[in-house]
Amino acid sequence: MPIYEYRCNQCRKKVSILTLRASEPVEERCEHCGSTRLTRLMSRFATTRSEESRLDSLADPSNLTGLDESDPRSMARWMRKMGREMGDELGGEDFEEMLDEMESGKADDEDGGNLGSGGKGGGSSED
Repeated sequence: MPIYEYRCNQCRKKVSILTLRASEPVEERCEHCGSTRLTRLMSRFATTRSEESRLDSLADPSNLTGLDESDPRSMARWMRKMGREMGDELGGEDFEEMLDEMESGKADDEDGGNLGSGGKGGGSSED
């Protein structure tokens, strides 16, 4: 029984739809807001790797190539990569939403500044 994953174009939440048969038509509707505007996602699949192999991969300095810790978009890409490497959904939907906001430039830091423009208050002219 296939499970199809979608991202709602209206509320941006992830939706999983279970079908009994692959040949059956699937009702593509967001369970959160009811929208039918969904984009199908590529589903992850499992590969067998030892924990030692995963940790060795994370310790590889080449994983930090191109990482700019002052750029929220760069950090979001890195966090997604680490989550895939560990084979887990880090923090679930809330975590995914936060990463989406960081990548789009809409996330705010703790001081109320916009992180999407490189952090440190988002380029506000007030000091």
